[in-house]
Amino acid sequence: MRVAVEPGVCLNVRHREGAGRPYLFVHGLSSNALLWEGVAEHLPNPSWAIDLRSHGESDAPDKGYDTATAAADLVAVIAELALDQPVVVGQSWGGNIVVQLAAKHPELVGGIGLVDGGWIDLAAAFASWEECERALRPSEIDGLPASRLRQWMANAHPDWSAAAVEATLANMRLRPDGTVERRLPIDKHMLIVRSMWDEPPAQFLPLITAPALLLPAMGPQEEKASRVTSAAELIRRSRIVWYPDGDHDLHAQHPAQLASDLATLAG
Repeated sequence: MRVAVEPGVCLNVRHREGAGRPYLFVHGLSSNALLWEGVAEHLPNPSWAIDLRSHGESDAPDKGYDTATAAADLVAVIAELALDQPVVVGQSWGGNIVVQLAAKHPELVGGIGLVDGGWIDLAAAFASWEECERALRPSEIDGLPASRLRQWMANAHPDWSAAAVEATLANMRLRPDGTVERRLPIDKHMLIVRSMWDEPPAQFLPLITAPALLLPAMGPQEEKASRVTSAAELIRRSRIVWYPDGDHDLHAQHPAQLASDLATLAG
């Protein structure tokens, strides 16, 4: 379905029927709602998965490519769909978006799930914006054959299902000649990265009142795990479930296990 978040801007939302507290799924940077299908099908609850601006099948306006606007878009989606305190789950940048939503609008959220995101602080990870920009600028892939990308993803992620590989391929638009182009252009991608630099989540974490489940793709003994535990300590009601063998896209790699963990938030 299409949901208007402001005049002239509609976002695509995928829906699954069910019973109980609703779930709202938020993808990461340069991803799309399809990647949540594997998780949603393992939940008995109704769920909605959103394509953010210039992602998936959503509109691609000229503005609004920052974390705060994405959080405001979620507010509009929750209101338009009349969702009653949903469990809002975000992956990677989507986790940072969910943190802002839960901090600014605690009355709208019944629980939050942070899937390898929600604690991402680029300013703490890089010495300067210029270093961050060089490291995180995506490569040029427009014009590559879709078949080559499909094979590369299948080889890189042998434990993903074929559906998860195809969902990832949907991050790109397929051209008539069989090549692909980015749905989210690099300039807009970097506007979002800049907003992540400017809007670290630590300032919002203490304002969260809903139960929070942190699901990092790492073990508790890894060096970067301290960022996760520090984030959890700032949230009033939080719990961590570690995925020591996980990759960044846990929803593609371990959909059933992730659904089982997220189900605890709807109790």
